[in-house]
Amino acid sequence: MASDLKEAGGLTRLFVAATLEPGATVTLDDGQSHYLLHVLRAKTGDRVLLFNGRDGEWQAEIAIAGKRGVALSVRARTMPQASVPDLWLVFAPVKKTPSDYLTQKATELGVSKLQPVFTRRTIVTRLNEERLLANAVEAAEQSGRLTVPQIGAAMPLDKLLAIWPRERPLYFCDEDGDALPLAEAVRKTGEGAGAILTGPEGGFDPAEREVLRALTFVTPVSLGPRILRADTAALAAVTIWQSVKGDWRQN
Repeated sequence: MASDLKEAGGLTRLFVAATLEPGATVTLDDGQSHYLLHVLRAKTGDRVLLFNGRDGEWQAEIAIAGKRGVALSVRARTMPQASVPDLWLVFAPVKKTPSDYLTQKATELGVSKLQPVFTRRTIVTRLNEERLLANAVEAAEQSGRLTVPQIGAAMPLDKLLAIWPRERPLYFCDEDGDALPLAEAVRKTGEGAGAILTGPEGGFDPAEREVLRALTFVTPVSLGPRILRADTAALAAVTIWQSVKGDWRQN
């Protein structure tokens, strides 16, 4: 008899690359197989939920659970595919633990892309993009979203600005100077894509601020009267954008 395989937050969800359709067989990777077999003590007949970012969410049943891994038989779709608002978070990486936390929480909050950027005052010089992706996948599985945010390759700020898509507004969280509150600035733009830029622990260099403020696609914005940590600022900004322009709005 089949049974639901549950974690503390509900039915176990797994992100997979395979196409999901009735009757399809999905073979899990070693990490997922180990997690089901040795952490959750899964057995043949147990049910989990699968999503791949394309086909919605599907219920699947464990068909094979053995030393060679786990294979699942896809049964029925439980949720149609849904996208998140087209919001990018462009952030200067901070120390390892805050970067992990930022990736997880930004995924839960619904960003579509995470773009690390190196500024003049960025302390972190190397970034493990595979680690960021793993954190994003785990957060997507736990939060119930049906997509995993794209992880952009880390690059210097000047290089990113040179290739920036001009049709995408970039809200520059500027801790100094005269800037509109983010909510007000977002309301002034029409529907569509957007991006938020937050700096490192030491803030932006004056020369960087000057360059950013001169660009037509950049809008300097304020997050309020208090000085926020870099990771706090990023998550606060995403929250404001979502409440004004994203999928948190009341209909």
